[in-house]
Amino acid sequence: MPAPTPVVSVHPVTLPTPDRGDDLRVRISAPTTGHELPVIVFSHGFGQSASGYRPLVDFWAAHGFVVIAPTHLDSRTLNLPPDDPRTPLIWRIRVDDLRHSIDQLDLLESSVPNLAGRLDRTRIAVAGHSWGAQTASTLLGARVLDADGNPGENLRDPRVSAGVLLAVTGRGGADLSPFAAEHFPFMSPSFAELTTPTLVVAGDRDDSPLSVRGPDWFTDAYHLSPGGKSLLTLFGAEHSLGGIADYEARETTDENPERVALIQRLTWAYLRDAVGLKDATWPPPVESTLGRLESR
Repeated sequence: MPAPTPVVSVHPVTLPTPDRGDDLRVRISAPTTGHELPVIVFSHGFGQSASGYRPLVDFWAAHGFVVIAPTHLDSRTLNLPPDDPRTPLIWRIRVDDLRHSIDQLDLLESSVPNLAGRLDRTRIAVAGHSWGAQTASTLLGARVLDADGNPGENLRDPRVSAGVLLAVTGRGGADLSPFAAEHFPFMSPSFAELTTPTLVVAGDRDDSPLSVRGPDWFTDAYHLSPGGKSLLTLFGAEHSLGGIADYEARETTDENPERVALIQRLTWAYLRDAVGLKDATWPPPVESTLGRLESR
């Protein structure tokens, strides 16, 4: 690993979004040195915000990426009432948040001191955790099925060349728990057209109340999509994957700094390789005491 560089982080940068009801607030984290920097647009999990996931965001930025993290409408920092008319559409608004962040790279770039002219706009990746992973997956080619099982709108973004999906939700339909089927009808993805190179990260003890299946539910994006994917299965990991949501986060149920360090290094290596950086090297399949890495 190269030595980390200092990072500058600016938050909030406000992007006008009149049709959204609330303007989009974004955090930008960037290394203070380097040029032709690749970009990661990161989607947080349910209730989180752009201020979370610092173990990943700080690491990626300190090692050469510019990380753009929007705060979605479901964030606890916005305290949206459950009866807000936008609530049923938040899954779709989340996707628009990521796309709008890419659309506004000029404004975001100019909001960070000394960042102007240092982005490589040909190397853009998306990443996300949990609900954020499902959000990110739509820009990679996944599609949400309607009640009749028909694929919805194709929201793949050709500007995005790679992705990392951390604890991404699996198939819907009969695989959903009754609670999830009632409250989250959008949680019914098809991965058949998820063609963009993607690393899926799953915990082998992530037993979710959203599915009647076990932890293998979180590997569907790998197994049910076309080839060109990699899967990192973390042994002993629950939904927090060792503590990626934040430092000493209350929702972390399986704190494990060594596991988080592994995720940091492997996601960084994968994204560098997937966006085509010349000096990048992605490791071959391997298994250790922490987990198993496989590709197809």
